[in-house]
Amino acid sequence: MIDLPFFHGYTVAVLGLGKSGLAAARALQVAGAEVWAWDDKEDARARAREAGIHLVDLYSADWEEPITLVISPGIPHEHPEPHPVAALARAHDVEIIGEIELLGRSDRDARYIGITGTNGKSTTTAMIGHILGLARRRVDVGGNLGTPATALEPVGPDGFHVLEMSSYALEITFSITFDIAVLLNITPDHLERHGGMAGYVAAKRNIFRRQTRPRAAVIGVDDETCRAIHAELVATNHQIIRPISAERAVPGGVYVLEGLLTDDTGGQAVPVLDLKEVATLPGRHNWQNAAAAYAACRAAGVEAATITAALRSFAGLPHRQELIATVEGVAYVNDSKATNLDAAAKALACYDAVYWIAGGRAKEPGLGALEPLLGHVAEAFLIGEASASFAEALEGRVPTRRCGDLATAVAAATVAARRDRRPGAVVLLSPACASFDQFASFEERGEVFRKAVSAVSGMQAERAGGTP
Repeated sequence: MIDLPFFHGYTVAVLGLGKSGLAAARALQVAGAEVWAWDDKEDARARAREAGIHLVDLYSADWEEPITLVISPGIPHEHPEPHPVAALARAHDVEIIGEIELLGRSDRDARYIGITGTNGKSTTTAMIGHILGLARRRVDVGGNLGTPATALEPVGPDGFHVLEMSSYALEITFSITFDIAVLLNITPDHLERHGGMAGYVAAKRNIFRRQTRPRAAVIGVDDETCRAIHAELVATNHQIIRPISAERAVPGGVYVLEGLLTDDTGGQAVPVLDLKEVATLPGRHNWQNAAAAYAACRAAGVEAATITAALRSFAGLPHRQELIATVEGVAYVNDSKATNLDAAAKALACYDAVYWIAGGRAKEPGLGALEPLLGHVAEAFLIGEASASFAEALEGRVPTRRCGDLATAVAAATVAARRDRRPGAVVLLSPACASFDQFASFEERGEVFRKAVSAVSGMQAERAGGTP
């Protein structure tokens, strides 16, 4: 846990008592702050109460007392309209910050690597942490991924905090200037929360805030928005700039063509690793992630040979194209984290015979980036609120079945894949939708998929061990 002595004796409000909010409240209380914690959900307040966190109703509190409001990133403080508690704080000139800001104020001497992007940031964050760990650097990994920032340990001037940074978190983190800042890609997402695309792009661009040499910006140039940001960074020339691509050669950067990871940071285009040999990094989107991790770790001083060895041993993350099992020649892949169309498109592009489980709470109308990839889909099995709209969009193009729930979809997809016996058949959960119609989170959705696949595997094992 980080130390926050500068809050000793002061009143600090904490709104939102999920994992990061609870960690922030706990660290503040240990530091001697008077914590006023609140969550709109009774079950969250009950968990906080059991953890010994001091609760105060922030709707009726005296806002002349707190000096700071620590707000969970998912709670709006501006768009589409401020949460009432955020509005109260602002009306009383109380600063509004995020939990990651507390880490920045506490461990000032550490080096910081921040990773953002619409898709791929969790995998890239974990990959960078894995590489630095194998390179025997002192490293802590957290932020939007896994461990809350206030639960990390100080790493000092010789260590790295590797932080996944959502657009929400970037808006309320002010003290950290990233030594290495990674922007993977930008496609439309969370637009209502940011007041439109311009606000979303501005939030993502904060990853480069205040960077000057020798700090480094690692930026994907495979989408138009990021190419424009790259051009702006080149024009201002404040920091070291390392472009990355999974589509084209980029002078002075790191790129992947036909799976071959190439380092051109020294101007010599040196091939370093054939990513087609790394089973846990399938597809062009993972090649972009690997290029970003390679460029970031080279900027951190890690040798190329160490990075490539670490990439070969990277196990991947749960719910991101996670191979669960292969049963009777059919692979089962859990890509529950694919909560938008662009992320699902990246998964579909990796396989040629997909029995696709899709649906949930749609974020976007239509099929968008999925359109050109429907030839990869043998049959679609639809679940959740988006079943009707997806069925309509796919009509006449892909055979579809409305299954309702995930277990039914897995069973139906299994029957179809075994019936068709297509080479390379994959039952792929890549929903292209949020999970909140049927599940508490994409993680829960992925675990339900895992259990359904285990049931299929169990049936197969029973048959395999039976009497001929």
